[in-house]
Amino acid sequence: MVAVKKEGVLLRQSDFEFENEGVLNPAVIVDNGQIHLFYRAVRKGNYSTIGYCKLSDPVTVSTCSEMPVLASEFDYESHGLEDPRIVKIDGLFYLTYIAYDGKDALGALATSVDLVNWQKQGIIVPQIPYDRFIDLVKDNDKISQQYLTDNYDVINHVVMDKDLVFFPRRINGKLTFFHRIKPDIQIAAVKDLSELTPEFWDGYFGRLDQFIVLRPKYDHEIKYIGGGCPPVETEHGWLVIYHGVRNGDKGFEYSACAALLDLENPLIELARLPYPLFKPGLDYELTGDVDDVVFPTGTALFGDTLYIYYGAADDIIAVASVSMAALLAELLSHAS
Repeated sequence: MVAVKKEGVLLRQSDFEFENEGVLNPAVIVDNGQIHLFYRAVRKGNYSTIGYCKLSDPVTVSTCSEMPVLASEFDYESHGLEDPRIVKIDGLFYLTYIAYDGKDALGALATSVDLVNWQKQGIIVPQIPYDRFIDLVKDNDKISQQYLTDNYDVINHVVMDKDLVFFPRRINGKLTFFHRIKPDIQIAAVKDLSELTPEFWDGYFGRLDQFIVLRPKYDHEIKYIGGGCPPVETEHGWLVIYHGVRNGDKGFEYSACAALLDLENPLIELARLPYPLFKPGLDYELTGDVDDVVFPTGTALFGDTLYIYYGAADDIIAVASVSMAALLAELLSHAS
């Protein structure tokens, strides 16, 4: 097994009103040598905004904003902005988050050229009612029956589509991203985001099995899986750190998992760890707002050390580290 070092807690809730309930699930990007961290900040009542910190090194916070840098402006995000991820593509920063209106939770996007001024692009994942979704997928015997049961909520809800994560460059000229409708991770790719129309998604769901990139496979992820950190490009393929969920003693247990995908066709799985990269084990991971959770959402690579930033027990932000060379070697030893 590859050795992972848990570096400890990076950030806790503060007395500021916008984050007096918890901080978790950060987006992380290194730009011009500076580490930027955008995180989910929760205030009492379970309303979320996006907070911001700078790091002086991979495990030390230097400064934090005393106000959210992104907050609710529109009806589709009226109850909060959750679980951001960030990449830079062609000079533009793409910050994805989950827009929650108190009923539906869907992937949305904001863009920036300077990490300061943000333009919200709205929800970019499908807004498809459950009944319509079922009509499109019910006869597809190549997808799990969980699609027909796990995504049902109540009438007039759309299918929940979360864990929106972009690849950090265009692949074959297309913007490519993960999204997650339980229980699998799916991929979509377009030349321009304007292509993401209802007609596009109808055609997509009519062939849904062709866009599933990762399915639950091992015991630690057998309930469902979801996107985690933006993929890291390596000479061996895209390194993907994602989350897996299983039924634990106290409910669901969330672990950090790792896989390797083909560089030019990321629908091809090259390798996957048959065990969690790391899982809840420390007090701050085992007990919190949601027990037994490590939820990876960002990475930073310095030399051979990959730092993995994650939410722990939906309460705090923590960091783990691993040798990139050792992780890739371990993955390649479990090639598909």
